[in-house]
Amino acid sequence: MKLKMRRTILGISLATGLVLNYALAIDVSAQRPKIEAITKNDFCKNQLNGERFTRTELFFGLSKPDGSMVSEEEFSRFIDNEVTPLFPDGLTLLTGIGQFKNSSGTVVKEGSKLLILLYPFDSESNTKITQIRQAYINMFQQESVLRVDEGSCVSF
Repeated sequence: MKLKMRRTILGISLATGLVLNYALAIDVSAQRPKIEAITKNDFCKNQLNGERFTRTELFFGLSKPDGSMVSEEEFSRFIDNEVTPLFPDGLTLLTGIGQFKNSSGTVVKEGSKLLILLYPFDSESNTKITQIRQAYINMFQQESVLRVDEGSCVSF
């Protein structure tokens, strides 16, 4: 009987301890330290001495529907005539190889160009990007031009 009573008391003590520990954990987590909210703009400006810009990447396929390729000269003319007038402050152009599944379900592997633009975002810039994509689609009979946008902190 003495052994049974000790087990019961031990069980009650353990259970009470667990409940108290749980209660303390809840109470502690309810009192989280206050941390000042730092916006992305504040962080960019104050910590990195930069500005918030939009980074747009445009992926241009170089294969034409007739099997020919967009030449370096044709692409250079496109950049000079269609892109530079709209974004004269600068751009980056990379050459690569890509692949995609076309509208008929065929995987097409082709040379590609990746255009990277950094700019303060506004609705006018969005319209300019749309204009560039449409010009390339029309000029080189493309199905589409892939666009990727993200916010960036830029410091010159």
